[in-house]
Amino acid sequence: MSPLLQVRNLEVAFFTKDGVVRAVNGISYSLEEGDTLGIVGESGCGKSVSCMAMLRLIPEPPGRIMGGQVLFDGIDLVRMKRDDLHTIRGGKIAVIFQDPMASLNPVMNIGEQVAEAITVNLGYSHRQALHRTVELLTRVGIPQAEDRVKDYPHQFSGGMRQRVMIAMAISCQPKLLIADEPTTSLDVTVQAQIVDLVQSLQRELGMAVIWITHDLGVIARLARHVNVMYAGFIIETGPAKDIFKHPHHPYTIGLLGSVPKPDVLGTQTLVYIDGAPPDMLQLAEGCSFYPRCPYHTEQCLKERPDLVSVGDNHGAACWNVAAVQARLAAGPATAGAASGRA
Repeated sequence: MSPLLQVRNLEVAFFTKDGVVRAVNGISYSLEEGDTLGIVGESGCGKSVSCMAMLRLIPEPPGRIMGGQVLFDGIDLVRMKRDDLHTIRGGKIAVIFQDPMASLNPVMNIGEQVAEAITVNLGYSHRQALHRTVELLTRVGIPQAEDRVKDYPHQFSGGMRQRVMIAMAISCQPKLLIADEPTTSLDVTVQAQIVDLVQSLQRELGMAVIWITHDLGVIARLARHVNVMYAGFIIETGPAKDIFKHPHHPYTIGLLGSVPKPDVLGTQTLVYIDGAPPDMLQLAEGCSFYPRCPYHTEQCLKERPDLVSVGDNHGAACWNVAAVQARLAAGPATAGAASGRA
């Protein structure tokens, strides 16, 4: 049986007055029905752009999909006519964005906005859609939903607005939910509630989830598989447990070394990754992480590494995997992971 989603060599670029920004550079991965994939990396690494390109939501121009395939249920979304994409967006693939206030219409009440999505995608009458809206808002934990459907976005807290977005996203029981940093602007308690809600709905509806974030704690809790991105490339991929216990790429090691661990507070030495993210207008021919990597060699400068197997369904794009692992084995888990310490 084929995976629900297959991304093959996807490339996305933005043509700007300063030059060509190669935001996504030939990434490939697959996602099974009901599974959860985490995509992590620092800002500008291509996490969100890669997923928005799948649904053709990047502005064209300046953006352009330069190549590759995105097979969803066997249909290539890249080559699908734009007029036909409405059968996929919202109905089969839903998205929750980072800022619900930017996604919700400030001059329409909440009930009308959720009901509109149901009417468009499922063909319900307006009355049926409003009844379904109350059910959905109740399901995502909004109290007194029958009264609150008449309220406007500014009358809800940030967490409640995100619950409205989740209600809208699941209204048509999608096969795939893309959550694009949906907890970033929320406090820690509300973040945990939103994560629990998505997990509960995933079990209930059997949908697959792609969770895009820079928060490794959320990924450790949610994802079964992880893609680590850097400069538009997937530089490490594998089961979440393996990557958290045995990271192989120096960038992944640096990310994990910078996260405080509650069980060793007071004794843990945090690390940081020297330097700054690469200029996406001038990507080097070799490894993009070369200038920041404490393990680099001349080969890293001249040749870009491909993903190579480092374990069961676990791959890393690094020429010096053996040297990295040898140095880690010789000292603490974070030793040498980055060239700086905090």
